[in-house]
Amino acid sequence: MKLEERLKERSNDQCELCSGTNALSVYMVPPYEDDSYDRHAYICSVCKEQIEDADKTAANHWRCLNDSMWSEVPAVKVLAYRMLMRLRPEGWPQDLLDMIYLTDEELAWAKSYGDGIADEDKVIHKDCNGAVLSAGDTVTLIKDLNVKGGGFTAKRGTAVRNITLDPENDQYIEGKVDGQKIVIITEYVKKQ
Repeated sequence: MKLEERLKERSNDQCELCSGTNALSVYMVPPYEDDSYDRHAYICSVCKEQIEDADKTAANHWRCLNDSMWSEVPAVKVLAYRMLMRLRPEGWPQDLLDMIYLTDEELAWAKSYGDGIADEDKVIHKDCNGAVLSAGDTVTLIKDLNVKGGGFTAKRGTAVRNITLDPENDQYIEGKVDGQKIVIITEYVKKQ
């Protein structure tokens, strides 16, 4: 069964955020680590437009999150959290943020884009040259790194694709090297 068919079935052919039924499409929730089923949501064009363009956010449209934040689908919970964080200055989203439940992994995923966090409070990851790193970027190792617990050395020049960022520490990123997910210090990488 194709991904879109599975999402239609899961969502009962309605937006997984607002329950709308017009102009529905598959939305992969960034950062794009993998193409798995749980990293996608089935949403309407209104929700998609407002997710992608903060200037078009209509606060009252998102009162629907009172229901959708309880979804068991990780992608839907992450989108709900991000929109609630963006809308937090409205006042009412804070009550929902106090109630929403996300696993540690889902919370890290949700925070990886920094929605609703003041610019001065955002954790900014930079490579050895001072270039800003984003989740999903590809970086190159600039020196050989002994991987503790991995039993191998990640060689200089190795490309690490689809990195994830530590939401609390600007010195750490994660990525796969030789099929193993490892933590890398940002001063040892260069953005491609």
